[in-house]
Amino acid sequence: MHTYMVHPSKKIIGSISKELSGKRILLAVTGSVAIYKSLDLARNLMRFGAEVNVMMSKDASKLISPEMFKWATGNDVNVRLTGDLEHVTLAEDNDVMIISPSTANTIVKIAYGIADTPITVTALNFIGMKKSLIVVPSMHLQMYISPQVVSAIDRLKGMGVEIIEPDIVGDIAHYPELEYLTYRITSYILRGRDLAGLNILVTAGPTREYLDTVRFISNPSSGTMGISIANEAYFRGANVKLVSGPISSRLRPYVKDISHVESTEEMLNEVTKNLEKAKYDAVILAGAPADYKFSTKSNTKIDSHTEIPKVELERTPKISEHIKKYGVFLVGFSAETVNSDEELIEKAKIKMKRHGFDLIVANNVRRKDIGFSSDYNEVIVIDKIGNVRKIEKNFKTVVARRILDIVREELRR
Repeated sequence: MHTYMVHPSKKIIGSISKELSGKRILLAVTGSVAIYKSLDLARNLMRFGAEVNVMMSKDASKLISPEMFKWATGNDVNVRLTGDLEHVTLAEDNDVMIISPSTANTIVKIAYGIADTPITVTALNFIGMKKSLIVVPSMHLQMYISPQVVSAIDRLKGMGVEIIEPDIVGDIAHYPELEYLTYRITSYILRGRDLAGLNILVTAGPTREYLDTVRFISNPSSGTMGISIANEAYFRGANVKLVSGPISSRLRPYVKDISHVESTEEMLNEVTKNLEKAKYDAVILAGAPADYKFSTKSNTKIDSHTEIPKVELERTPKISEHIKKYGVFLVGFSAETVNSDEELIEKAKIKMKRHGFDLIVANNVRRKDIGFSSDYNEVIVIDKIGNVRKIEKNFKTVVARRILDIVREELRR
């Protein structure tokens, strides 16, 4: 017989990211048919660095054996209270409790303090200890929109409980997409809703300047950096407007308010239109608009067999120069081809002064392992008084979080 010092399933902890290292998560699952998706959620949170313990309701254990969650996490599963005050010790030993999926029954009971199941009594201890409680409803739509459940959810929100809304598909309030759920939970555990009340506009992706109906000037930007910033700000409670060029990122934008544009002028017009109609606390120009356009454009496809077009280029408008007048906190990006951090800093400072940025984020696109069309980035952030901060190479989702930390600090000043 082999005796394992570490359960083999724990080998995946931190395999994607160390963001949740040191965090202990109690994942509670209730009797919803979406329960099988929580096996993947547990594993994803582990891959982000967390230690995950699982608690199951009696009905949940009828749908999936507790042994499946023990296999997934490498930890024993709590199905019943034994008299050893597990509802207290679990609340003391874990940093956050996630009830996913959560039935209507569990939501209403927690909202009104009915402590007659292991999960509800443990949740009340988390609330009482002012520890994070996240609830992910999953049920038929009729139940989700019933007055009792709506009232209970509002009541829980008033207690500081984080509710992650389901995806409404037909007549089902579905378990959210796994990638979305993982990123949102990670952001909440690490930052909470520290950007609540802020209005932030973000640009993302490249633009296209057409020669004819099918040929254009553009650049390799995938939009991942801008999308990461927009998503992170949204997860942290900000009201986010995303103005997006034609992105190719694998990462989906999850913000609700998105405008899609193609040309640099369209991006400028969409940004200024929004600044005219609403007050924004910050504009983050993470997009990569084309700097040049063709002086003339054909309305039909140019025949490559009979014609070689003679082209002239002209500059496209600089978005930053047109929005200074709105007095908004302005974050610019500077993608440079340089040989050192020192050279990158000098170029970024020149660009910052030229465009009037309050903050500039610079990266070296000479490197192939970061920047354009990569999931990773490494940036140097410079503020108006000359402070220089380097964010070492990491996933763009992590870099986005740290950029927004700096934005938050600057706005508080």
